[in-house]
Formats: sequence, structure tokens, C-alpha cells
Amino acid sequence: QVQLVESGGGSVQAGGSLRLSCAASEYRYSTYCMAWFRQAPGREREGVATVNSAGKPSYADSVNGRFTISRDNAKNTLYLQMNSLKPEDAAMYYCAAATSLHYYTTICPGLQDDYDAWGQGTQVTVSS
Repeated sequence: QVQLVESGGGSVQAGGSLRLSCAASEYRYSTYCMAWFRQAPGREREGVATVNSAGKPSYADSVNGRFTISRDNAKNTLYLQMNSLKPEDAAMYYCAAATSLHYYTTICPGLQDDYDAWGQGTQVTVSS
């Protein structure tokens, strides 16, 4: 089972930026659908962005135009660049892998049930 370790969370003021990273433990990472999810206190976990094996992204409407998901397959690392952060972006952010989904042309799904490997999360706090 692939191991995922997130980093890069922290506290920023509204309008600021953060870049999250997710390091994967195995080379097969490059073939998996990868995604970022987030969960705020008292709310359900929601999908933020996905990226397929070829780097094709998809975004939740709430972050489209502000966040950018990318992957460096040579480094087995997933990224989430978050710009123009808002207080409502504050949450625990998780990276996830769908180890049975090897999509090169199709956009990866955004439902957490499709993902079977998860990191421990990294906290993002945004002050107004």
C-alpha cells in the first residue's frame, strides 16, 4: 500500500498563499489518480482537486481559479498551490491516491470513496 505524507500547511492571512506537498512512497504513484480533499470542523470531507496520471486536473467550483494541483512523477510528489486564500478554505487537507485508477486521458473522480490510500493530513488556517 502506498504511503502518503503531507506537508506545507500553516497559518496565513486572507489573501495569502500556501503550497501543500504530498510525498508518495512508491514509484507506481505516477500511474494513480491523485487528489486533495479537505475537512473543516463539523463539516464533511470534500474534494478539492484531482489530477490524472498525465497531469490533467479538475477542481471544485469553490477553488477553481485560485488553487492549482500538480504532480512531479519523478519526485513521487503531489502539490497543491493555494492562492487568494479565504477563511472558508481553513481545514485539514488530505492527499489521497486511487491505486486502482490509472487514467491518462480521463479526468479522475472527486469522490472520496474512489480513493483507497490517504495521508495523515496537514492543517491550513486562514485568518480574516
